[in-house]
Formats: sequence, C-alpha cells, structure tokens
Amino acid sequence: MTGAAVNKRRSLCAAPHMVWAVLFIIAPLIFVAVYAFTDTSGAFTLDNFVSLADYTDAFVRSASYSLIATVICLIIGYPLASAICSCKPRTQRILIMMVMLPMWINFLIRTYAIMKLLEDTGIINSFLQLIFGEEFELHMINTPGAVIFGMVYDYLPYMVLPIYTVMSKIDPKLPEAAADLGCNKLQTAVRVTLPLSVSGIVSGITMVFVPSISTFYISQKLGGGQYLLIGDAIETAFGNVNTYNVGAAMSLVLMIIVLISTAVMNRFDKSGADENGGAVV
Repeated sequence: MTGAAVNKRRSLCAAPHMVWAVLFIIAPLIFVAVYAFTDTSGAFTLDNFVSLADYTDAFVRSASYSLIATVICLIIGYPLASAICSCKPRTQRILIMMVMLPMWINFLIRTYAIMKLLEDTGIINSFLQLIFGEEFELHMINTPGAVIFGMVYDYLPYMVLPIYTVMSKIDPKLPEAAADLGCNKLQTAVRVTLPLSVSGIVSGITMVFVPSISTFYISQKLGGGQYLLIGDAIETAFGNVNTYNVGAAMSLVLMIIVLISTAVMNRFDKSGADENGGAVV
C-alpha cells in the first residue's frame, strides 16, 4: 500500500472526529466569541467585558474554592493512589473499581446524596446526636465548607486515577535500588516515587481544577445559593435574553482562564520531565 493510500485512509478514519469537533467544539466557541463582542442588537461592543467588574467576587470565590478543593484532592489522592499501587494486582483492580464507582452515578444524584449527609437533620447529624445527645447539632449545609466538600467528593477520582496510572508504571526495581543504597521509605518516596509521578500529579491537578472552577450546581445545592460562583453567574446570565451577551463574555473569560491554567500546568510538567529526565533525583 502506497503512502498516499495510507494517508487517505487515515484522513477518512479521522473525518468523523473532525466533523464532531467542528460541530460541537469549534462552532460553539465561535458563537460564544461572537456574542461576547456584540450587544443584543448585534452591534460590536466591549461593554459586556466592562460589566464583568460586577462579578469580580464570583471569579475570586470560584478560583479560591477550586484551588482549595484541588489541594485537598491532591493531599488525599496521592497517598491513596500510592496505597493502591502497593497492593496485589487483583486488589488494585477492586480498589480502582471502588474509586470509579461513584462516577457511574449521575452527578445530580451524587449531589443530592451529599445534601442528605450534610443537612441539619441528615445522616451525619443524626449519628452525632446518638452519641452526644439530641441537643448536639453541627451545621454543615449551606456553608463554603459544604461547597468545597462537594467539589472534593465529585472530582477526587480525577486526581486518583492519573496518579495511579503513572505510579503503576514505575519500575519496582527503582525503589528496591534506592533501599539498597541506604534510602529509607520516606527518602525513597521523596527522591524516587515523587519525581517519577509528577506527570500524573499535573494531570490530576488539571483535571480537578478545571471542572471545579466552572462548576455551578454544587454551589446551588450545597451552598444554598448564598455563594455565587462564576458558573452560577453564567447560568443566570444565559437564562435572561437581556444578559445573554454578558454570559458569553463571562464564558469567554473563564475559557481563557482554563486554557492559561492548563498551559501553565503542561509547561510545568514538561519542565519537570526535562529536568529530571524521568530519573531518580
């Protein structure tokens, strides 16, 4: 088969993906950009971006909540992924299945389940009242902590899975060699395992931070609508014809923030790979 025929076959195989990308990725992005730079009459304007000053608190709150949730997911996810990798292969498959199991459940159902856990009359408070008495009540719902908890619960698997994938591919002879050279478990983890799992950490941070900063339903249900996030503001803006263009401007700015965050993390990942070369430091 000639090279031209191979290239033609590859182009035909890629055609459905290209059509999908144009219809459902590129075209919507173009529409968002057009609406962001026009008013309700279709005339060019920058007033939509000027109006974003009213949503500064929402941008800051979204960034801070998502950053906190990402850090918590990393603190929980890295040791969890490491513990899973230390198990037997069959046990690893079972544990990974348990990590992925919540992702099979609808996002809305998971959020409502968290509500039932955190409500003043929910499962957690009912259990605590059995221990400390009926007068005891821990208010958790409709708080910033509840919103962050929802983010961590929903996006933790996105941190665990990429880290586990990278750590499971580390040659087991490397930690053994480090132990033979006098490294204890902590030194081996810091000087061998951690540098070799940087790519998984970067992927996990990106996969958690991006959906967290754009989330909206979690804040509505677990925050009681008291803590406006940028996702909430965009949903509200698109729900009103008069503010549709402002919503497009917010979406465009959020898209740029996400792209910048992804580019920075990818650059960090590549820099770490170049410096460490995938070797022990």
